[in-house]
Amino acid sequence: MATLHPSPDSDALPALRRMRYGYPFAILVLVVSVLFVLVAWDHARQRELRLASQQFRGIAGQQASLVQMHLNNIEVTLRGGASLFAAVDQPTPEQWRGYVDGLRVPSRFPYVLGLGYAVYVDGHGLTRLQEAWREQGRGLLEIRPRGHRERYGPILFLEPHSPGNRAALGFDMYAEATRRAAMRAAMESGRSQLSGRVVLVQDAAQPEYSLVLYMPVYAGLEATESPQLRRDSMRGWVYAPFRIGAMLRAALPPAQTRTRLRVVDTTDGGHVVMHQDAGIETTRHAFTHSLTMQFYGRRWRFDFFSGPTASAAPQLAALDKLLFAGLAASLLLFAMTWMLASTEARARRIAADMTQSYRRSEQRFRNAMQYSAIGKALLDSNGAIVESNPAFGRIFGRSDSTLRGHSLNEFLDEGATQPLVTSQMQAFDESGGVIRLTRTLRRGDGEVRHVHLTFAPVPNEPGIDVARLVQVEDVSERVRAEAAVQALNRTLEARVAARTRELSEANRELESFAYSVSHDLRAPLRGIEGFSRLLGERHAHGLDATGRDYLERVRRGTARMGELIDALLKLARIGRAEPEVAEVDLSALAAEVAAGLADADPGRNIDLRIEPGMRTRGDRTLLQNLLENLLGNAWKFTRGRDDARVEFCREPGGDDEAWFVIRDNGAGFDPDYANKLFKPFQRLHSQDEFPGHGIGLASVKRIVERHGGEIQAEGSPGQGATFRFTLGTSTEVRMDDGTR
Repeated sequence: MATLHPSPDSDALPALRRMRYGYPFAILVLVVSVLFVLVAWDHARQRELRLASQQFRGIAGQQASLVQMHLNNIEVTLRGGASLFAAVDQPTPEQWRGYVDGLRVPSRFPYVLGLGYAVYVDGHGLTRLQEAWREQGRGLLEIRPRGHRERYGPILFLEPHSPGNRAALGFDMYAEATRRAAMRAAMESGRSQLSGRVVLVQDAAQPEYSLVLYMPVYAGLEATESPQLRRDSMRGWVYAPFRIGAMLRAALPPAQTRTRLRVVDTTDGGHVVMHQDAGIETTRHAFTHSLTMQFYGRRWRFDFFSGPTASAAPQLAALDKLLFAGLAASLLLFAMTWMLASTEARARRIAADMTQSYRRSEQRFRNAMQYSAIGKALLDSNGAIVESNPAFGRIFGRSDSTLRGHSLNEFLDEGATQPLVTSQMQAFDESGGVIRLTRTLRRGDGEVRHVHLTFAPVPNEPGIDVARLVQVEDVSERVRAEAAVQALNRTLEARVAARTRELSEANRELESFAYSVSHDLRAPLRGIEGFSRLLGERHAHGLDATGRDYLERVRRGTARMGELIDALLKLARIGRAEPEVAEVDLSALAAEVAAGLADADPGRNIDLRIEPGMRTRGDRTLLQNLLENLLGNAWKFTRGRDDARVEFCREPGGDDEAWFVIRDNGAGFDPDYANKLFKPFQRLHSQDEFPGHGIGLASVKRIVERHGGEIQAEGSPGQGATFRFTLGTSTEVRMDDGTR
């Protein structure tokens, strides 16, 4: 058999080469993109650091200028006090208080403890000063520290007049070396002079570093005179004590700056830390900057610290986010490149697998064509045979060479009805579906056979005209067998119809017979019962006890015979009644039946339990009859028990089907005779013990079976009985003859 589809050439080696370069290229993309992101991030980071450093230096210069401005304001205030002493020969404490109050020192300079005046006198001048102080009624001017010195500089005035400032009055500042150096420098230079770090008298209890700014006061002499003349005309100093930390906090509020500050007094080559913010030594700072400035004879170095990089250059956080975004973009680009490489490799593997699968599929198709027992042939778009298998030639009785190139229509009979030109085949061409036809074939030897044709579309390839695959099965024997089966079916249908008519007629005759028998039996029974009753009423005195007992037995037997006739009719009626299927609430129906039983036997005390919500589909009348029999039996067979209990509930069963259960703790029954319970007139208890006619459970079984269900009974003597039943899953009810 010739090969119609050429095999594609393998391109595995070029595919492997391309796959070899795909993954390294993805890694190269990752490395280049990450390097680019890191270089760009580092360049932007260095630029931001330079800008932040410049900004930090500018802020440091501004803060140093603010400190200088605050000191200048204090110096200007002191100049006003010096002018007061120049205008008044000896101001009184009241005049000095009025001057200070007018300046509002506590509100303008909260870090300044006050404005004061210290006099410059020798030992004789001090004595005269103390005498004058006492004569003016100001009490004793006590100088501290005690002792004889050549020169004194005691504090005479210090406002505001707070308790701490009052304690400082009389303190000889000229006796302390640091203050004396600043006071002497101010006296000799004629300019304001700032002291070194001291502890004020006001802070003796809680020492805190402070400074004192002194302004010299002369007796009518200009500040440009010689130092000796200044010493000779020196009257005293106007001064302002202030705390270093408070002054720096006022000048540089923490809320307005993130920088940290250390102030070092480097006057005369010293290194005295005046102030240092907390955390300077324990924090790694991004920037530091130092400024050296002169303040009233002191040389200060301001060391500014920026704090960590996150606070000194907050813009770097955005750059870090951009770095992470850039790295994420690089990884995303790498992932996309890797996915493209993986997709390409996977696509090439799939293509190679599909090529191999195509070859295997083609080989399977060839084998199926060659070795199939069903005739198969490939047809072109005109219906001509392109290729066929040996089974096709055997069915047609011709060789492959005589079939190839000929239209399939040439070998099929049935005149103008050709399978390749019918409307079915046109629809087949349009929709690409499968068409099955049965036609008559004339073999090469002249024999006529019936064949079943199955046409299926075949994918076409460029340059090869193959449109359909046709399968041919010789169904001659099957056609003959089907004809025979159809003839037999027609015979069977006629027989079934006849038997159905006969069965219907028999049912009608049986019903008529049942009513006739009932009528014929009831007539003599009524006669026996009537004459027995008359005999008992009119002639009972003529009978002895035995006779009357016999007469009573006759009447009871007659009544029981009537009941049996009624039960038989009722049982027959169950099988013939037309059912009415509807939704039935078994719980409510059981409660209704139980209420009737309780009304009929009001003296009974029974623990009755009915599970609510039990519903099913069926004939309500039949289901009521079922419950009346089962609950009635449970009611009857629990007679004589003080703890009588009857339960109606639902239990799960197999195949998602629920079992309805009626359980009691009555007399029970021997399980060896359970198979007799559902047969008519079969009783397991005596009539005297538990009266009945033996039809109830037979009726129950008939009702359950008509609903497509089943019933089971379990019991033990003296332990009660349990009846389980189902009502099937169908919404229809079976008739006795099997119809629905």
